[in-house]
Amino acid sequence: MSAFAKSNGARRVPQLTGQRVWDPLVRIFHWSIVVAFTFAWLTGEDSERLHVAIGYVIVGLVAVRLLWGFVGTVHARFNDFVYRPSVVIAYLIDITLLRAKRYVGHNPAGGAMVIALLVMLTATCATGIMMLTKTWGATWVEEAHEGAANLTLLLVGLHLAGVFAASAQHRENLVWAMITGRKRAG
Repeated sequence: MSAFAKSNGARRVPQLTGQRVWDPLVRIFHWSIVVAFTFAWLTGEDSERLHVAIGYVIVGLVAVRLLWGFVGTVHARFNDFVYRPSVVIAYLIDITLLRAKRYVGHNPAGGAMVIALLVMLTATCATGIMMLTKTWGATWVEEAHEGAANLTLLLVGLHLAGVFAASAQHRENLVWAMITGRKRAG
């Protein structure tokens, strides 16, 4: 969220308020994956060379995020947002009943989505790399690659639905939080 503070008379300058949650690496990773996956999806049929190059960018981004999940800031670490399946299910029930607890970092469903997306991005990239050689057999690898990419796209849709649902329920713009790195304190 931003508040406005007066500066130089009548001029109002936006000021960032709230608790810092998402560090720059998490935010850069998030928006870079959004852009890279979108371009990979759009170039899949038309420009193999560009598609492959973007795939390698995604491999690098995922590798950095995996490392950051162990050594990064508190809310970037896997141990901050990986919950037991029963906790994730309970959270999903609570959010549909409009009584979900607010989390400063990732909520249990968001944490599960981070893991699911990282797994599917890894599977998509691995099968994409396998397609570069004939060793694996082209047909099944290509089908696995397309299936993994399609499942990733489905997860993105579910992720967006979850972000909008949690934003509405908690009266907090989670998209803006991923841009600024800040969320309402508490």
